[in-house]
Amino acid sequence: MTHASTHAPDHYYVPHQSYWPIIASIGLFTLMLGGATVLNGGGNTLLLAGAVLILLTMFGWFGTVVYESERGLYSDQMDRSFRWGMGWFIFSEVMFFAAFFGALFYARQYAVPWLGGETSHGVLTQSLLWPQYEAAWPTNGPGDIGGFFAPMRPWGLPALNTLILLSSGATITWAHWGLVENRRGQWLKGLAATIVLGVLFLTLQAVEYRHAYQDLYLTLGSGIYGSTFFMLTGFHGLHVTIGAIILTVILLRGLAGHFTPQRHFAFEAAAWYWHFVDVVWLGLFIFVYWL
Repeated sequence: MTHASTHAPDHYYVPHQSYWPIIASIGLFTLMLGGATVLNGGGNTLLLAGAVLILLTMFGWFGTVVYESERGLYSDQMDRSFRWGMGWFIFSEVMFFAAFFGALFYARQYAVPWLGGETSHGVLTQSLLWPQYEAAWPTNGPGDIGGFFAPMRPWGLPALNTLILLSSGATITWAHWGLVENRRGQWLKGLAATIVLGVLFLTLQAVEYRHAYQDLYLTLGSGIYGSTFFMLTGFHGLHVTIGAIILTVILLRGLAGHFTPQRHFAFEAAAWYWHFVDVVWLGLFIFVYWL
């Protein structure tokens, strides 16, 4: 556990020995082993145990960082380190979603035309495998392996959710202005409004998923369209959930008197993450729902 330190504020703070890294490692291994067990028909005890250890690590380790920050142990150099770390983390998230957008692009621009015989590469493939298949998007696959379904249209809940998420980007920016100008009331109100909009977005997405399954017969098994639709929107919804949790923690810290106009990187990092989530949704709305 990290204890109080005698380091001067202008020195790079090096914490004492901590047991959180080993607990995190054990938790991740248990979570992975539990997931493999569930996929092979076993129970979920290990999976739940791993999840509990990860949550315990997050609460404990993040709490230690908050404690150290409030004690004034972090220098400007530490602040720069945190900013670089958050920047690289968001870059890794960009690559994460780029892989899924790449899968969607590959399926639409290459795989489906090949299977439909629209290219020189696909003529033989179509004649040998699915001579009756016509390339189209959205598709339930050759031989209608994905079953009948109706695609999700952009206008309606998706458009409303786009408006909600863009509005949340405006409210968190308004909150940031309030903190920088030492108007804590504006900061807390903007932060709370952002959280409410995020929860509203998730609620409407749950309604959309129910509509997809019950009315459109659009499921994860609805061919490549269904799998890419739920993969992209589902992971984005997970990131919105994580972002809303982070902002809630920041709000609770703000109510406890944490952060000043000069030192508030934890809030800035949360705002960066939230704006990233906004940008990803714009890509989803354009390439998954609209085009």
